[in-house]
Amino acid sequence: MASASVQWIGGQRFVGTDSTHHSVVLSTPSEGVGMKPSEMLLVALASCTAVDVVDIMAKKRQPLDSLRIEVSAEQDNDPPWTFRKIHLKYFLSGKDLRETAASQAIALSEEKYCSVAATLRGVAEISTSFEIVEPVLN
Repeated sequence: MASASVQWIGGQRFVGTDSTHHSVVLSTPSEGVGMKPSEMLLVALASCTAVDVVDIMAKKRQPLDSLRIEVSAEQDNDPPWTFRKIHLKYFLSGKDLRETAASQAIALSEEKYCSVAATLRGVAEISTSFEIVEPVLN
């Protein structure tokens, strides 16, 4: 069973802690000290799929040097401001990456492995795109 807790620390500031005792600060934009809770959902989606994509690419013998995911989302104009469309754009870098491997890894994550995507799928339309970028040489 998954578990987490949220502790109010004053004003509109909170600390969220997961089952492994890792924490993150959340707040309203006016407090300016933590992540917006609604955008934490977008970070959760991106990080959930990132874990899968890194793992799947390694199993495909397509190890990544870097992975960045940019998330954009459209919300309803009125409360509760439900997310209706979420787009994840993946930027992958690594030696001789194959587009088919990247495409398959992203699809497997979104359709089979990512619990956050599975939870959101009935409410929000999730779309993806990707770009293979040249590794940065030091």
